[in-house]
Amino acid sequence: MTGKQGAHRRDGVARAPARGGIATVVVLLAALAGATAGCSPITMHHGHQFNENDIQQVQPGMAQSAVRLALGTPDTTSAVSGNTAFYYISSTTQQTAFLKPTETDRKVLAVYFNPVGTVERVAQYGKKDGKLFDYVKRETPSHARDTGLIGQILRGIGPVNPLAGAN
Repeated sequence: MTGKQGAHRRDGVARAPARGGIATVVVLLAALAGATAGCSPITMHHGHQFNENDIQQVQPGMAQSAVRLALGTPDTTSAVSGNTAFYYISSTTQQTAFLKPTETDRKVLAVYFNPVGTVERVAQYGKKDGKLFDYVKRETPSHARDTGLIGQILRGIGPVNPLAGAN
């Protein structure tokens, strides 16, 4: 036989020319894509997920009931020296395949009330470079009156203490 009709093996038996080389590659790539899709991390959000508009609704002078109406029931509250604070906590985790989920972010929206019961200020804390960070004011708080509570909520995210440098 000639090259066009088929190829000869060493034992003299003719075999058909290879067909579907491209189709085989496409099938293998599709199988590989399907197999790796199961390894893509899944992102899950827990707790209160606020956008900027939600946070901007809360203004100084608002009553506690108006804040509850705008943001919902807080996850926790505190009362220190006659002042009250509402805390709304959110976290983001990622899980790859069958592995244990890993928390990648946690934020705390804190609404502080004065002794009269109206909003004094709003802060959104999280971790930035391992330090406690206020995302509303865009600064590391120097003497937050509830640094201990916020630190406890944010503790355990990443290898660095979230209160490092917050003196």
